[in-house]
Order: sequence, then C-alpha cells, then structure tokens
Amino acid sequence: MKLSSKAGVVFFSLIFLFALGGQAQFNQLQYTPDLVPTGYFGFPIMPGQQNFLAGSMGEIRPNHFHGGIDIKTNQVTGLPVYAAADGYVSRIEVSTYGYGNMLYLTHPNGLVTTYAHLETFAPAIWDYVLRKHYEQEAFELRLNVPKDLFVFRKGDEIAKSGNTGGSGGPHLHFEVRDDKNALLNPLKYTFPEIRDDIAPTFNAIAIKTLSIDGRVNNRFGRFEFTPVKNGTGFTLPDTLSAHGLLGLEVFAFDRLNQALNKNGVQQVDILIDGKPFYNHLIDGIPFELNRHVSWHINYEHYKTTGKNFQKCYVDDGNRLPIYNAGAGRGKLRVEPGRTYGITMILKDSHNNTTTLQFTLRGEKPSYFYTPGPPVKKPDFGYEVSENLLKVMATDTARQPQNMRLFVGKMQYDLVPSYAQASYAVYLYDLRGGLPDSISWNNQTKKFTQNVSIPAGTDFSYTNRYMNIIFNKNSLFDTLYLHTAYTNGIYSISSPLTPLFQPVKVTLKANENILDKSKAAVYYLGWGNSRGFLGGVWEGDNITFSARNLGKYKILSDTKPPTVRLLTKSPKVIKLKIGDDLSGVTSFRAELNGEFLLMQFEHKNATLTSERLNKAEPLAGDFVLRLKDAMGNESVYRVKI
Repeated sequence: MKLSSKAGVVFFSLIFLFALGGQAQFNQLQYTPDLVPTGYFGFPIMPGQQNFLAGSMGEIRPNHFHGGIDIKTNQVTGLPVYAAADGYVSRIEVSTYGYGNMLYLTHPNGLVTTYAHLETFAPAIWDYVLRKHYEQEAFELRLNVPKDLFVFRKGDEIAKSGNTGGSGGPHLHFEVRDDKNALLNPLKYTFPEIRDDIAPTFNAIAIKTLSIDGRVNNRFGRFEFTPVKNGTGFTLPDTLSAHGLLGLEVFAFDRLNQALNKNGVQQVDILIDGKPFYNHLIDGIPFELNRHVSWHINYEHYKTTGKNFQKCYVDDGNRLPIYNAGAGRGKLRVEPGRTYGITMILKDSHNNTTTLQFTLRGEKPSYFYTPGPPVKKPDFGYEVSENLLKVMATDTARQPQNMRLFVGKMQYDLVPSYAQASYAVYLYDLRGGLPDSISWNNQTKKFTQNVSIPAGTDFSYTNRYMNIIFNKNSLFDTLYLHTAYTNGIYSISSPLTPLFQPVKVTLKANENILDKSKAAVYYLGWGNSRGFLGGVWEGDNITFSARNLGKYKILSDTKPPTVRLLTKSPKVIKLKIGDDLSGVTSFRAELNGEFLLMQFEHKNATLTSERLNKAEPLAGDFVLRLKDAMGNESVYRVKI
C-alpha cells in the first residue's frame, strides 16, 4: 500500500525532537491519520481540474486558526459538492452565522470531513432538514443524524456550494477532523487539483527582548527588520548586536500557482549555527485550544497593525501541541563575545521552502547617549512589556537624571539604561513589587496597574466600581491589571491583552437607571462599534461574562426591531429586518396561525419563506414577531 508522502514531515519532526533533547511537553501531536492511503480522499468540488484556495490551514484569524481550506467557486453558488470518501452523514448544522449550512461525513477510518457555507443539501437531506425545521419550529438546527440514514460513496453529490453563515463570499469550506475533533490539514492528503510549486515569502521578522538585560543593537524593546532577497533565499544585510533573552517573530505568506491572494505558512524551523533550535507545524489544532492563536502570534501588534507576526518561541501559557522547542522553549539566550548564525526556514503544505539567514553578535549592554532635538518641557511616560516596566523620559538636561520608584515603604533609584534622541530609558522588573508611584524631575505619576494577577489561578479583584473574577484558564500569562471609571465607561486593562477563557465581571451602576429590564452591558470596540454582552441585575449591580478586556458601558435599549416588506406573492414572502442596538435574537412567522419557516441571511438581514409543502401557495394572514436581546418586540402583519 502506498502511503502519503507527508511521512517525510513526520520524520523531519522526529529529527528535531531528538536534536532538542526529547522535550515531550512541547512535542507536536503526530496524528495517526497521517498514514491514510494516498488518494483516499477525493477533492470535494470541481474534481479533476485545477482549483484555487481563498484560505489555507492554519491561517491567522481574529480569534482562531483557520481550520481546513477555503476553495474558490468562481464567485458563484450552486456548484456540486461531492463526498470526499465513503461515509455517512453524522451531523447537520443550520446556522445564521459561522459555518451556515454544514454537513459532517464520518468515514470508516474514523476521520470526519465537513462541508460548510452550503447553499443546499442533497434533495433527500434537504427534505429531512426541512421537516426538522417544522418539527422544531426553528431556523437554527443542530442535528445528530442516525447512522446509515444518509450513506454516500466517494464522489456522490451531497450538496451545492453557497455563501451561507459567516462567509465573506461564495466558496466551499472543507475540513478534515480526527475522532477527537482536532482539525487536520486537508492538503496533507495530496490533492492534484491544488498546484503549488511557489515557495513562501518573508515580509519581515522581529526580535523582541524578553529579559531586563535583553538588547537588540543596544536597545530594549521589539524591533522589526525587512529581509532582502538574495538568490533563492533571503538575508539581513547587517550583523545585529544583541544580548540577553530574545524571541524571534516572523511575518510571512504563501501563494499557490496562478493565484494572487496570500495564504498562510504551515511550518517554521529555526537553526542556530546549523543545529535545530525551534520548530512549529500547524497541521493539527485541537478544537478546544483554537483560541490559543492569540498567544501564538504577537496579538498586540496584530490588533494595532493587522500584521500577524508569528512568535517563534513558546510563550508562557501557550498549550498548543504544535511545537518542538526544547528546554528553552525557543527563547534564545545571547552571550557576550559569541556570534550566532540564524537560519529561519519557511515551509508550505507542498514542502516548498524559503530560507532566511542572518547573524547575531553578542555584546554586553552599555550605557550610551545620542543627542536629539532640544526638549522644551521635561516629561515621562511608561509601558509594561511582559514583566518589565519601561519608563521613557524626555529631559532638558544633557545628563539624564535618575528615576525614583516608590514600592510600599521602599524607595528605588533607577539609573538610565541608555539615552537616545532626547529621551532616556529606565527598566524595572515588576516581579520585585508593583510601584505605587514614579517620581522624576519634580513630577510624580501614579502607577495605574492595580494588582498583579498570575495565570493558572482563580483570582478575584474588587474596587468601588467593579468586581472581576478570573478563573484559572482566563489568562495566558501574568496580567498587570489596570481599571478605571470615567463618564459612564468602565475600563479593564487593554483590548490588546487576549483572554483564553472569559472573566466574570460585575459593574456597580453609578447612574440612575429607570428600567433595568431594558439596560445591559455593551463592549466598546474599535471606532464606534458596540457589542451586546447582556448581564443579570441584582440591585444596582449587573454581572456579565467578558471574552475581551477593554471598555464597557451600560446602555438602555427601548426601541423594537424594524421590519420592511421586500416582496410577497403566492410563492414567497421576503422581508428585511434590523435593530439599532442590542440586536434581533428571535423571530417567528405564522401563516393563518401555523408556523412558517423563514430562512435568515444575516449578511443582508433578510428573511425568506420556505413552505414544507412546495405545492401549497402562500395565502392568508401572515404575522411576523421579532424580539431583540432586551425583549423589545415588533409584530408585523400583512395579507397575502
């Protein structure tokens, strides 16, 4: 029996494992489904001809790794979708958002393939689902299907492609999952319909200091560098001086043959002086750890710039099983007097590779001063990076002054680490105690981080405005908590700090709310966006669950949803609905007092009728009831 050529990837990972000393806690999961026969899966759409991908396995999305592949459908819907292998339909989902119309096929070897954003299912399945809509009198469905009710052979048509759910345009989302629901890379099963002999491309790399003595070119912080093409690979033209504990990051993309859109890169390897040092391979993601994508990347940089730099080290709190990183977890300790030849290798799902090479030279940190433009008014500010406080002060004096920290009853004088362009940099390890205030040049500023909250523990914090409960899985790493209340807005740290699991928050209302049944908590996102979070009132306190840190506000919603008729006839009635704040949460249509299914398409906010008996015309009294999240109701009536 011929096996998949991807066995070479397993062998290469084993080389890395032995070279890194067999650090089992960071080993990649090696799924036994790698050993399925070549050709076991057929391509699920337009088989036998070249296809193109809009998205590949492991691409970085706002709060998850992209699981599976997005197959382009030439900007049209209604193309036949085929069973990738023999199997039976084990689950069916119909959803307003997310995957939209979706089928799960379970195969004899235990693997499951999924097909999402479908326009319709095969006729027998569609009739079955339609009956379930009417039995449950609901649009959204989650159906576990009896085994052998719908059995298909490889290549049988099971659906039509579509644009339902959270799809941004017509395409087929196709996944392969194992029996534990882990997402696997479909391209490991070698589909000739996808052609790719183009190697990935480096956009940029970054080097971040991870210790108080960390330096890049004698400076503390995070620094980006643009690789330069050199033959078939890339290089950095200059040797970089460095010291201390450092973390590498990479921003890269891949392209397929005859395609302009950019896809993700599945594998990154790092060699130090030719020896394996770090590896990650995004070929299998446990579903329950998908939100760890926020810790695999530099989340803060992604949220502020849109650039998804992947960390090439295993950060504290990262539990993804995609790494071979050794005891040092991929963090590089640079010593004075040594040089380090760095080789970074990018690899896509078709084993096309690109290499970047550069050199680090270890140099001990030393104080330096570079003059800058004159400063008219002295001032200072600070930021927290990892466990380190970085204070930056602009001074009128040529020789920077010391910075004074007050920690409880203790007082510390910080000398500047270096001075550059009229500002001096001071560093302090917050694990030595949180400052109450910082004083410099006759100015004193309060340190606003209230408390240090360790990851992996249950923790509760209370002040006059709020109570916050962190469970042991809420945080990826230590959080230096900052809270505030200003003009009705409650702030909890920064939206640039990701959460793995939600925190429980209770806000103490400071304003007189006349009708609490119409008041709820909303998340204030980027720009003017507002996201409904809800909440339960107890007296003047409202408790809710927050998946994101940032700003929140209690708002009242007393306006019912809106309804506008688009068309009506004996064949169909179609309406447009909307709500200006909390959002529509339920709808129910009746014709002559009996349930009538309305298919909801959230992208254009339309409801479209579908009768159980297609031969029976729509006639009589139509009633649509809509409710928003605060219980405001609209009732729309029309004669058909």
